[in-house]
Amino acid sequence: MFFLWPQYLWLMLALPLLPVTYLWLLRRKGKLAVRYSSMAHVRAATAGRQWRRHVPPALLLLAFAGLLLAAARPMARVPLPWARSTIILAMDVSLSMQVSDVKPTRMVAAQDAAKLFLSELPKNIEVGLVTFAASSQVAQAATLERPTLVKAIDAFQMQIGTAVGSAIVTSLAELFPDQGINLEEMTFGSKPRGRSLDDKVKPPPRQITPVAPGSYDAAAIILLSDGRRTTGVDTLEAAKMAADRGVRIYVIGLGVGGNGAMTEDMPIYLQLDEPTLREVARMTGGEYHHAGTAEALRSVYENLGSRVQVQTRETEVTALLALLSAVLALAAGVLSLLWFRRVV
Repeated sequence: MFFLWPQYLWLMLALPLLPVTYLWLLRRKGKLAVRYSSMAHVRAATAGRQWRRHVPPALLLLAFAGLLLAAARPMARVPLPWARSTIILAMDVSLSMQVSDVKPTRMVAAQDAAKLFLSELPKNIEVGLVTFAASSQVAQAATLERPTLVKAIDAFQMQIGTAVGSAIVTSLAELFPDQGINLEEMTFGSKPRGRSLDDKVKPPPRQITPVAPGSYDAAAIILLSDGRRTTGVDTLEAAKMAADRGVRIYVIGLGVGGNGAMTEDMPIYLQLDEPTLREVARMTGGEYHHAGTAEALRSVYENLGSRVQVQTRETEVTALLALLSAVLALAAGVLSLLWFRRVV
């Protein structure tokens, strides 16, 4: 734990004055009581209840201590759900996904696992869907509506080509719409071309200050691919963009060629480019998983779901301390009224 305003901790030095003052008042009351009554009668009247008189002041002392700590604005690392969490599922829909080395096919296995992942993900996490083949597009904007996402997953149409890097850029553009990330310019350059009147004018790219990889807790990308890049933005260039923004990419490699295995009877473009995918995960602070079967793919999604639900974050706990202090002060007042018919 640390404090944003540690200078206010000096106020804690005044805290011992409260019990000292309380003891002085007790002694003063005792002297006054001796003048008008016999000590024997006083002790007899209060026998067995001496501890009660000290409870409300003790609670009030704890309340003051909590308020003084709250004034210093304490920060603590606590596990909390993301305030606004977004996960982008970037899924390969290239023609290689119809291969049946993962039963019944890579595509069906991926769809089933993705839907299972959605069913077990907390309802307060938004999920967006990006599909990619020769190009990439947002199949479903980030939403809390799981049925809408399932419908989009069932509507996948396979195409030729594999643009892994473009899928990462499209995912980042969805997560940071105000940064002017332009996939078209990255793919074809910034030369002026004709455009439709229906095209929206996109803001110019905004310069960002790179942050530590994996430091952005409000979003993550889950990338599934079964092949290797054949077109589009360079995969590692796109991964660098994600790393600079602190976005983790969890990569799932599907099909043959994983874990160092190579299949000579299958064309190279159908085999998994595992070294590149591993590097994407490493650069962004994410993780790489190879899923060679439908069962393994489902377990990977389940494990990813458990990791993206909660993050340990540095959170200000001032409000919590202030609330606790208020409860203690209220309890002191209530007990004092119930037991002694007076306020502390």
